[in-house]
Amino acid sequence: MKSKIIKWGIIGAGKIASKFATDLNTVSNSKLYAIASRDIEKAKIFGEEYKATIAYGSYEALVSDSNIDAIYIATPHSFHKAHTLLCLNHNKAVLCEKPFAMNLKEVEEMIQLSKEKSTLLMEAMWTIFLPHYQYTLDLLQKKHFGKILNLEADFGFHPTYNETSRVFDKSVGGGSLLDIGIYPVFAALSTLGTPDSIEAKAKFFDSGADSECFILFKYKDATAHLKSTLLEKTNTEAIFHCENGTIKINGRFHEPSSVTLIDNDGNSELKEFENNSIGYSYEIEHFNQLIRNSKTESHIMTFEKSKQLISTLDSIRHIIGLHYA
Repeated sequence: MKSKIIKWGIIGAGKIASKFATDLNTVSNSKLYAIASRDIEKAKIFGEEYKATIAYGSYEALVSDSNIDAIYIATPHSFHKAHTLLCLNHNKAVLCEKPFAMNLKEVEEMIQLSKEKSTLLMEAMWTIFLPHYQYTLDLLQKKHFGKILNLEADFGFHPTYNETSRVFDKSVGGGSLLDIGIYPVFAALSTLGTPDSIEAKAKFFDSGADSECFILFKYKDATAHLKSTLLEKTNTEAIFHCENGTIKINGRFHEPSSVTLIDNDGNSELKEFENNSIGYSYEIEHFNQLIRNSKTESHIMTFEKSKQLISTLDSIRHIIGLHYA
């Protein structure tokens, strides 16, 4: 089973699917078998570029293909639940792009069906599998510089406003919080846990999607200052200020990066990590191994982590008054 070739299907043929397919083709004993888009010509072009065996013009056709072992869902946020349920009902292992779904209720429905079907399901929070992030988590867990006192994490870029773009379209979950704010929030949850209290404020586009979000997590002995914005490019760093020094994940912290260690005397050390892919290869390899080992849940990106993440995002949305239909 260790050498079993995992045949993948991808639902959605956009930018994120392209990045995933690029890395999938670098992972040993993996193959992009099928791509599906509502536009068959788009699927065919995608399939030719990334060497898929077959292209489908419907998602239903892809999930019905008995050759497929795993399906990556790369559609807009608001479709994640429906497409996950479609795959699970056809007993296909599902790696669903983040955010897992639009709210906790949807996520719980997805997890429930996964358990009923005894079929693997995982949220594609790729950051947690990256070597530099695992290194940072290990340092913080071992209290390399003592306890965390404050976390500063941001993610910002400035795309040209286009109300028809997925990023700005509220009807599909567009806006800064769910698209990129999820990463600073995850940085806090994965290192400090669920906050005791949350404060947040936001700005909005005319479309109703949030353009910028400022979040403060308060803990008994620590705070986390988090920011997401589509109005400016930011350093996109995660900086952990600890009792005896600082651990900084350099920009962009959510993707393959480096880590700087600075003690309280000002001595610094740069830790760099070899990487031969965009970074999706690590979650792909993990997911492949879960399939080979007949697992139905990841021990790294667990259901509980996904529920904690979406619950926190739900709380932030409630505070800033961001509601979806």
